[in-house]
Amino acid sequence: MQRQKVTASIVAYGGYEEVAAAAKSLLCCTKGVDLTLYLVDNASPDGTGKKLIETFGSMPGVKLRCLEKNLGFGGGHNAVLDELDSVYHVVANPDILLQTDAVSALCGYLDRHPEVAMVTPRLFFPDGREQYVPRRRPTVMALLARQLPLRFLKRYEDHYLMRDEDLAQEQEIGFCTGCFFVIRTSVLRRVGGFDRRYFMYVEDADLTRKVMAEGKVVYWPGAQVIHAWHRSPSKKLSSFLRQLWSMGIYFRKWGLRWGFSPGKEDES
Repeated sequence: MQRQKVTASIVAYGGYEEVAAAAKSLLCCTKGVDLTLYLVDNASPDGTGKKLIETFGSMPGVKLRCLEKNLGFGGGHNAVLDELDSVYHVVANPDILLQTDAVSALCGYLDRHPEVAMVTPRLFFPDGREQYVPRRRPTVMALLARQLPLRFLKRYEDHYLMRDEDLAQEQEIGFCTGCFFVIRTSVLRRVGGFDRRYFMYVEDADLTRKVMAEGKVVYWPGAQVIHAWHRSPSKKLSSFLRQLWSMGIYFRKWGLRWGFSPGKEDES
């Protein structure tokens, strides 16, 4: 039986060591599919692009793309969209690590579920703690709660992060985070990839909304991935302001929701 053609992309902006570790884990662990990995350097000022070329430039199954300017998260992934010749495409953060063949497992899930357009695995911090990756659609209060440690916002955050759900169970979700997911390449092309109006933050929520018009978006705990999760918006004012800007784009496009987002069965 012919192995499925799968592509993956990691977008780097500095942090060579972390990017290289993520790339090596993807390449080493992915055995069940024919994987081509795109490493996209977003004009890193610290020489990360050059180091990636030195390390991976002659490695089979790896393609390097060094951009002339920083296009942001979505723009970096979009830079290779026209080159993809795969059945499935993996979007991965540079701060992920694989310990098992999660890619092949997720692709196998999509093979078995043609109604599903995009799937994300169960994620853990490096110390083994659970990450609340499956989410409901964003609301203003929920996104603010993620950045502002105010007690009255906590209930909005808990609802947004689906803390009332069992993460051991497969389920449809309204927001698939961009740290790690597998999507049908044909669907990614049809929706035009990430919206280029976003530089960083919330573009993954936007992509999820577009993909939901093509098929189901699912959280599947049958595959597991390590994610370091560097949350810069809570640490830097500039990043927080950038996230507010992205929130404005999202809510102008999809409509304003202030409080709780309805369950998936009620969403329109």
